[in-house]
Amino acid sequence: MRLTARQLALATLDRQLLLERRRLDVAEAVRRVCALQAQTPASPYLALWNRVQDFAPEDLDAAFADRRIVKATLMRITLHAVHAEDYAPYHAAMLSSLRAARLYDRRFTSTELTHSDADALLPELAGFLARPRTGAEVKDEVMGRFGEHAHRVWWALRTYAPMHHVPTGGPWSFTQPNTYLASPAALGAAPQEAGAGVRRLLLAYLRAFGPASAQDFARFTLLRSAVIAQALHELGDQVVRVAGPGRAALFDLSDATVPAEDTPAPPRLLPMWDSTLLAHTGPGRVVPKDYRPLVVRRNGDVLPCLLVDGQVAGVWRTADGGLELTAFRNLGKAAWHGLTEEAEKLSALLADRDPAVYRRYGHWWDKGLPGVESTIVKG
Repeated sequence: MRLTARQLALATLDRQLLLERRRLDVAEAVRRVCALQAQTPASPYLALWNRVQDFAPEDLDAAFADRRIVKATLMRITLHAVHAEDYAPYHAAMLSSLRAARLYDRRFTSTELTHSDADALLPELAGFLARPRTGAEVKDEVMGRFGEHAHRVWWALRTYAPMHHVPTGGPWSFTQPNTYLASPAALGAAPQEAGAGVRRLLLAYLRAFGPASAQDFARFTLLRSAVIAQALHELGDQVVRVAGPGRAALFDLSDATVPAEDTPAPPRLLPMWDSTLLAHTGPGRVVPKDYRPLVVRRNGDVLPCLLVDGQVAGVWRTADGGLELTAFRNLGKAAWHGLTEEAEKLSALLADRDPAVYRRYGHWWDKGLPGVESTIVKG
């Protein structure tokens, strides 16, 4: 059977828990969706609000505090929230790419230090981060060895060294300045093998975003094509090829299912950088081609989006004590009714936490977005 573009979109939405909210523990929910984009502290909370039935932000606060969910630099050299048990294999999978992205960058090479100089600091850094430390404290520690180059060495190490961000309070658990703690892998746990990590990450990716191509997985991770091809080969019959609408070969788990084409997709208000918008090449499964430049800005910002029938149809932001919903096309009454209900609930959640979430990104609206319809909804 050849899958249609809509079936592929529905498959991703289903696996991302966006066709139906599920009653799940937050750590299990994070594991189900592979990882949550976390470069803005609010985003994991709003991502889970869209996916978990009766989501309580306090549950995620507790999971971060207990380190059942950890926040660290992983895929695409970006902060993600992942299940604690997934961190070590995901880090092993990404380590070569993370390390190369920093140690071959001119900001590090201009110091004339070697890769070995930076790597030699890892054991000492792990010991120093046996308890939480701010970035400034780490840089001061590094300065004793590298002097004027300390900030560039720390810039590289904080990307690829095995460590987590530590919750420091605030409405979304993490505030500035960033605070760091060595991961168990840095403190004597058995090292993870890179190949096994890539295989585990690929399986998790397909479970959360499949069916997908090797190029899609490369887009999600920034791993090299040769590394991905090797993982697909080693996974054997755990992964199967499926036919889709394009030319690229698609892969999926051997026991995976895909929703029927007529499955309805409910309205959702996705957070900034939601992984669903970033997990595939091209416009993505749920972003119409014409709308991609509107929601994925040139500097990499990905705006909070409205989903209507499984496709991005506009954006949202906080405004006037509620949420401003802006549609890129004319929506019917039923679509607006569903979006309004979602917006009322989200506005109520934000009122207790951060009524002006994402306010620093308001300049994108100030510069003009071609909205056809717009409304303000209050909780």
